[in-house]
Amino acid sequence: MNLQATTGAVRQRLGGWSPRHELIGLVGVVERNLYLVKRYVWWEIAFFIWTVANTLTIVFIARGIEATGGTIDVNRAAASLLIGAVIWAYLGIIFEILTETVAWERWEGTIEYTFMAPLSRPVHLFGMGAFALLYGMVRAVLLFSLCLFFFDLSIPGADFAAALVVLAVASVSFVGLGIMTAVLPLISPEKGSQLGFIAQGLLLVVSGVYYPVDVLPGWMQAIAVVSPATYALDGIRDAILEGEPLGAMGDEIWPLAVIGLVAIPLGLAVFRRGERYAKQHGKLKRSG
Repeated sequence: MNLQATTGAVRQRLGGWSPRHELIGLVGVVERNLYLVKRYVWWEIAFFIWTVANTLTIVFIARGIEATGGTIDVNRAAASLLIGAVIWAYLGIIFEILTETVAWERWEGTIEYTFMAPLSRPVHLFGMGAFALLYGMVRAVLLFSLCLFFFDLSIPGADFAAALVVLAVASVSFVGLGIMTAVLPLISPEKGSQLGFIAQGLLLVVSGVYYPVDVLPGWMQAIAVVSPATYALDGIRDAILEGEPLGAMGDEIWPLAVIGLVAIPLGLAVFRRGERYAKQHGKLKRSG
């Protein structure tokens, strides 16, 4: 789908810029990504199966400890690992989609059309972010539900509504960080995407996905303080494992809100600077 032609026609009909035009452009970005998922649906299914297998492997760690005579609360450990794996898969798909914003354009041969389209860059990136959140949420729900079939987990009193609110607030920060990593393939067509996954891996280490942040060295705990995944995991685990209501999660919600307010404008500024650099140095069209 050619964004330049689509948004150009929309602008002509509307007679220039308008909020309605920007909203239509944002929806157009989401719609185009849905078509891409449909086109490569078997690859999407294959990667989802890999995610399920990876998640099951992680959660079976708790069962393995029990089988070898460990004395942990297996039910709680398995539930905690499952939450960590599902949230990490959700964060990972957001990073993947946003980091590959430029790579997809190169693969489809539409990068010049997209970057010349009468569509503001924030709307373009927010459209990618909106699609990533919708797609990631669907995958996360399916993943969590499917994995529950393999484990007889008891989580009475879980407040899933509070967990979803925490995840929604955290998602703003995730999109901001994803926009920052999206600039990497622009400034380095050869290795930019890989650098995005390195950034994702660094968050994995410090955010307490599979173990408490308390076990980390002091300097790594200091990095964990600025990771939105740290607060998202704490809040979601409290809501699901402890049944903690949303009103008692100020220690998680407020840091997530602050990080989101900083990450979004910072991400846009970083991407705008990277786009200018890529255009000045002829890297926009390069495929490697």
